[in-house]
Amino acid sequence: MIDISESVMQFLLAFIVAAPLLGAAAALLPAPPGLKGRSPEQAVLRHGVTVTGAVLLAAIALTLGFDHDQPSRMQATTDISWIKALDVRIHLGVDGISLPLLVMTALLTFLSALYTYFKQPAGPSPKAFVALLLLLESGTLATFAVLDLLLFFLAFETVLVPMYFLIARWGGEGRQQAAWKFILFTLLGSVVMLLGLLLIGLKAGTFDMVALATDNGRGLSTSLQVTAVLAIGIGLAVKTPMWPLHSWLPDAHTAAPTVGSVLLAGVLLKMGTYGFVRIVLPIAPDGMQVFAPYLAAFAVAGIIYGSLACLALARPGASGDLKRLIAYSSVGHMGFVLLGIATMTPTGVNGALFANIAHGLITGLLFFLAGAVKDRFGTADLDTLAGATGAALYGRAPHLGGLLAFTAVASLGLPGLAGFWGEMLAMFGAFHPAPGLSRPAFLTFMAVAGLGTLLTAAYLLIVVRRVCMGAAPTGTEPRLADVQAYEYAAWTPLAVLTVLAGLWPAALLGLTDPAVQQLLAGGKS
Repeated sequence: MIDISESVMQFLLAFIVAAPLLGAAAALLPAPPGLKGRSPEQAVLRHGVTVTGAVLLAAIALTLGFDHDQPSRMQATTDISWIKALDVRIHLGVDGISLPLLVMTALLTFLSALYTYFKQPAGPSPKAFVALLLLLESGTLATFAVLDLLLFFLAFETVLVPMYFLIARWGGEGRQQAAWKFILFTLLGSVVMLLGLLLIGLKAGTFDMVALATDNGRGLSTSLQVTAVLAIGIGLAVKTPMWPLHSWLPDAHTAAPTVGSVLLAGVLLKMGTYGFVRIVLPIAPDGMQVFAPYLAAFAVAGIIYGSLACLALARPGASGDLKRLIAYSSVGHMGFVLLGIATMTPTGVNGALFANIAHGLITGLLFFLAGAVKDRFGTADLDTLAGATGAALYGRAPHLGGLLAFTAVASLGLPGLAGFWGEMLAMFGAFHPAPGLSRPAFLTFMAVAGLGTLLTAAYLLIVVRRVCMGAAPTGTEPRLADVQAYEYAAWTPLAVLTVLAGLWPAALLGLTDPAVQQLLAGGKS
């Protein structure tokens, strides 16, 4: 930890939230003549890299200045009255739960901007693309930083518009339908969520998330908590996405441009699970306890469903799309996150938060690699890639094939890599759920989730065999480019962090555990 004053920490957090929004507005302005370089398009893409890079540096500085001895305490807080009539405040802060999500969001957005600078997506003006990318980053960072229920809702909704246009304007085949499905599902869920947030805020007399968490639902009746959890949970479950509210996700991922898929999987899905941990668990614990078994049941159903869907897509003759398969795998992986949350125990919730970060790193890298494979072969269809003898990436592009195999085994939860710890802790939490929850039911959920890990390994190994292995090149195949320098720059941080998180889980759990313990205890040390 570096000794940084509280005022500087406040500035850093405010900068992290506001800079991408200002950068989005600046991206639409004409570039000064001296900054245009070879073309105005190059200038605006460089602008995106600069702004996201500055935000990432600020996030790293915030992490260095964060008091790691007190991760349960809200730090870098700003609290300014905004709408006095409703007592809505611009309340920002960061603790051990939100800090890793802020840093991961800043990292993934920077890597996406860097990747876009060298490989501009085909479509309309780059100005609009960069502006939408920065607006998306601002909304996501704000979601993890705000401590007011209504501000949380506004930030939660901000990301919908840029993601809709990224899919609809820069996506591939079926992009219009996928974009509409995405916006309709998420908007309908958000309307219901808003009703739940208003119900809590108006009945409790405050929208302040810290005050509400400290009260721990004592000022809210059980029936009100049940109603609020149902309403808020629907909106969060759509964004997560929880089975059976997931059907927008495969279409959105299949149609989205590469960086759109990276940010959708790596960042946007985390907003739903973060809402469960930050809002539902501490503010309405009695209501959450009523719905926890149902949430766990839907979670393990999603684990099995996602795995079976991936197995169906991976089999020969199914014409499965690689990006679509990864999207369905997200349904399964996020099921482990929801299972950990449903246990309402420190072990389970810590596992959920760890799995959140692991999924962002690993699946973000998987979508980068799937985009690279599609660029090289002109398709992501697994039957076309495999052909008669396999795509043989090991022989034709060994570095790309090796990275794909590495990321696949990380995704299946190989010990020593990031994907292992979150899923294991979620199942440990199910082994001993919170008092008041049925242990036999959660033991059943744990067993079903364990079966899901086996199915996950099966479909990922099938994908590796079909795409990476095959007959050795004879010299007659078209030349296939291996990993380029800019791809190494964008992908290496994710691969390195996947290894570090797997070998040194205490670095992340040391941040989240004290904050989770306090959150579950109602804000009391």
